[in-house]
Amino acid sequence: MARVILQSELARRYTGGQATLTIVAPDYSSLIAELERRYPGLMAAIGAHTAVAIDGEIFHDPLHEPIAADSEVHFMPLIGGG
Repeated sequence: MARVILQSELARRYTGGQATLTIVAPDYSSLIAELERRYPGLMAAIGAHTAVAIDGEIFHDPLHEPIAADSEVHFMPLIGGG
């Protein structure tokens, strides 16, 4: 099962404080569908202001990226520059 790592604020608000989740999903779109099924509102809260890293690689458009059974998926806030 893939490990999903959430920011502490998201974990407090949507998963009862659980920041590390395990999800079975063949790709990113399946993963987010399962997260939304288990934790309604979570994906809306993650929204467009969050970066996604799968196995250490940051993706801007991860929708069809594969998720392996031993993958680690991190949701991180975007950092603005100036």
